[in-house]
Amino acid sequence: MSDFLDLLQWPAMGVTLLASWMLASKQAGKRMVGFWLFVLSNLLWIAWGWGDEAYALIALQVGLIALNIRGILKNEET
Repeated sequence: MSDFLDLLQWPAMGVTLLASWMLASKQAGKRMVGFWLFVLSNLLWIAWGWGDEAYALIALQVGLIALNIRGILKNEET
C-alpha cells in the first residue's frame, strides 16, 4: 500500500498543473473545471500526505479545498 501512496504524488502533481492551466482561462466553464481539478488534486495530495505522515501538507490541502470551493461558488461568466 505504501508503494501505491508513494506513486500518488505524480498524478497529484499532473492534476495540479492541469488545474492551474484551466483556471487561467477566460471562459467560466474552463475555470469551473480547473477548480474541480484542484479539488481532485487536493484529495490526491491528502492521500499522499497521509501515507507520508505529512500533516502540515494535509492541513494545507484542507485549506485549499475550502478556497477552491469558494472559487467554484464565486465563478462567474466574464
